[in-house]
Amino acid sequence: MSEILIDDDAGVRTITLNRPDRLNALTGSIMAPLADACADAASDASVGCVIVTGAGRGFCAGGDLKEGSADKAIVPANPDSGSRAEQSFVRLRTFMETSRLLHEMPKPTIAMVNGPVAGAGIGIAGACDLRFAGRSAGFLTAFDRIGAGGDFGSTWFWTKIVGTGVARELFLLGEKLSAEEAFAKGLYTRLFDDEALRDATMAAARRLADGPRMGYRYMKTNLNNAEDWAFEAALDAEALNMGLSTSATAMIWREKKKAENSDG
Repeated sequence: MSEILIDDDAGVRTITLNRPDRLNALTGSIMAPLADACADAASDASVGCVIVTGAGRGFCAGGDLKEGSADKAIVPANPDSGSRAEQSFVRLRTFMETSRLLHEMPKPTIAMVNGPVAGAGIGIAGACDLRFAGRSAGFLTAFDRIGAGGDFGSTWFWTKIVGTGVARELFLLGEKLSAEEAFAKGLYTRLFDDEALRDATMAAARRLADGPRMGYRYMKTNLNNAEDWAFEAALDAEALNMGLSTSATAMIWREKKKAENSDG
């Protein structure tokens, strides 16, 4: 059984974590193909919007500690691979490309949070531009429970999304939130009844996929720049990207109009 499912629908690519019996908890066997799937979605020109979700009743429960303990990828220290700590760093950082790709790919990304999300799962959700959640979607940082600092960009994304005060509350106190509580804190973009979540998410994704893709490309660039750049540099980039995006969009519309006229 494939642990990552890919579905394409009219420009919308849905990437589904497929370990429902473990609430889609992450192991090496799922993290590597997940990063590859995100890289493919980022580079595929036919994809206009990407949805990430989980199979079954959960989004992602974080790292699978039970299965992870049996992972044989880390070998004894050696001159080629380095120490166990070095190997662990390289391996985890490679898997964490998933979050970078979801955040930086030049197209909108949506986390469809269909159930519990915790640990690394909140990093994946935070990496997406939008988070649509069902009412069964709780929220738990969980890192304090295993004495861990956080991974998959979780501390960076949530500080940006909800501010340092709320982020510190989430991580240091480690309290489990209901979907309604998470939505009230701004963790989720929109909240739906569970049975309406998929249709609502697909409707938004199709709208984005059918929209001005070059406009969204540069819009997302501007929004990402705003997170870190000085104001003047952001203004310079906005001015440049405004010209690039409108020029590209106008060209696409002209070609579309020309094609329509020739068909007529």
